[in-house]
Amino acid sequence: MIRHEPQPSRRTALGLFGAVPLTASGVPAASGVAEAAAESSRTGRIPEDLRPGGDFDRYIRNLAEQDKFSGTVLLAHRGRHVLARSYGMADKEKRIPNTTDTIYAMASASKPFTGLAVVQLAQQKKIKFYEKVGTYLDGFPAEIAEHVTVHQMLTHTAGMTDPTNDTSEGRVFHSIEERTQDISRRARSQKLRFTPGTRKEYSSMGYEVLGELVTTVSGQPFHEYVREHIFKEAGMESSAYYTRTDWLANERIAHPYMLQKDGTRIDGVRHLNEGGSMGVPGSNSARAFIGSGGGNGFTTAPDLVRFATALQKDRLLQRAYTELYVNAKISGAPLREGPADPRRGEAFHAYGPTSSIYNGRRYISHGGGIAGGSTNWSVYLDIDWVAVILCNYDLEIEPIIAQERSRITA
Repeated sequence: MIRHEPQPSRRTALGLFGAVPLTASGVPAASGVAEAAAESSRTGRIPEDLRPGGDFDRYIRNLAEQDKFSGTVLLAHRGRHVLARSYGMADKEKRIPNTTDTIYAMASASKPFTGLAVVQLAQQKKIKFYEKVGTYLDGFPAEIAEHVTVHQMLTHTAGMTDPTNDTSEGRVFHSIEERTQDISRRARSQKLRFTPGTRKEYSSMGYEVLGELVTTVSGQPFHEYVREHIFKEAGMESSAYYTRTDWLANERIAHPYMLQKDGTRIDGVRHLNEGGSMGVPGSNSARAFIGSGGGNGFTTAPDLVRFATALQKDRLLQRAYTELYVNAKISGAPLREGPADPRRGEAFHAYGPTSSIYNGRRYISHGGGIAGGSTNWSVYLDIDWVAVILCNYDLEIEPIIAQERSRITA
């Protein structure tokens, strides 16, 4: 059975996000770290390890010098950029370097935008979390339509398989309509892996269905809804669900350089017939033409800082629904835990992002990986830090995240 987080008392619930001391930017400090957060806000002290030239900066530079990192890393405190570094090339053929304003494919790191869209519609009373798929969408088999809830899809407890398990190998899509119809068809051919609500298993297909749910309930195509109601509201001017046509034409968008078995890297956008050696064999996200509820929105590192600020200042949701969005719902083993670390708390999932504790500090986060891309962003709710890692190489990103977490929460 799934372990559910204990129901908090009113006093505890207020302490989660509201009735606690605030940092300088108006973000609440959690119980037990309020004094430290207040002191940080008063002094503006930034650990030397996180400043330009510090240990974390040198760590990233060393990876880049070995051609083990290509992309952008950004650390921000109280909304201000502390460290911003970019390495490698956005487009090797055109000799365009990565910069802080380079736009990257996010892979699954854009799933929290899908979750946020659902919570926005729930705030408007257009969606209820306990309702079943069949309440909103037609054509699903009875085992899904009558038993899988919105809540379960949001928390990866619905039992749906992952779309990569049944995607035709090598298929290239040429329009938004073609891609959308394929997702809809495959969603309706699903068979549940387990009884909904009995365990947690990561499922991109659940988020694909949530993307269709947003479209149906809002009356707007998913990518347009997110652009208008999330990206625009947060001031994320460079973020969008770009098409493959945009990916080729817009020189600000980084191309994915897919690692091959012989150690070389191939531009996935220009070579749709090629795939990467990491993850699903033969995979190439550029074949999809456009991202979806399951992932591959595009953004910049500064835009993700803007997203964190807008979220924490309740510009995207009312405060009660912001709490609902970020707070832990379901406990389960993490997808990629990395080396053993006693500072790492138990892993939870919220309504889109993960919601966890590290070294006594709460954070929400999500990562993603495609052939030729590795991403992760984290918002440290108690201490007003945001960390962004956007790469156009497929690489082992966990050691970078570990370096980030240990230093920010020290």
